[in-house]
Amino acid sequence: MNLIEQLNWRYATKAMNQQIVPTEKVDTILEAARLAPTSSGLQPFEIIVISNQELKEKIKPIAYNQSVVTDCSHLLVFAAWDTYTAERINHMFDLTNEKRGFINEGWENYRKMLLASYPSKPAEENFTHAAKQAYIGFSMAIAAAAFEGVDTTPMEGFDAAALDTLLGLNEKGLKSVLLLPIGYRDADKDWLVNLKKVRKSKEEFITAIK
Repeated sequence: MNLIEQLNWRYATKAMNQQIVPTEKVDTILEAARLAPTSSGLQPFEIIVISNQELKEKIKPIAYNQSVVTDCSHLLVFAAWDTYTAERINHMFDLTNEKRGFINEGWENYRKMLLASYPSKPAEENFTHAAKQAYIGFSMAIAAAAFEGVDTTPMEGFDAAALDTLLGLNEKGLKSVLLLPIGYRDADKDWLVNLKKVRKSKEEFITAIK
């Protein structure tokens, strides 16, 4: 399967047919997001995977009644840390040391630099930075879904505060950033399905400096 062909195949699906995405494909999409690069390797976001239909029905009005929320197979909620804390930073650095089996002086100095910087910044500034990292994982999930032949609908259009309350994210120190319904297109109901994908030309989009 050619990745570029699949990226040309994908589009922001406007109608889904409620068909269930196989578990192994969902796992691949989530793993791609987990493996995404993030600033300083902190992974300052989490993904909530919702397949419960009753809960999706509650989320639908929060997402301005977009049908893909309830007609998708799984609804992925990308939620970023509300701020950076010493505990969160130390957890990721300690995990790195544990997994690699050694302590590096340069790495520990870098830890000290982050601890002296991030926790003292305003929470909103830290959240904005963490949210940008969530977008990276979000893009990886979309690409992985396309590679697997699974449709997606990237969504920023929802009431984040209401969703945070519904899912209890505030208590976990998280704030929702993006929604990603995954499933399969309903071609008979989707006005966008047969329209040509439009992107800038390579010449307009890319500047090569040699």
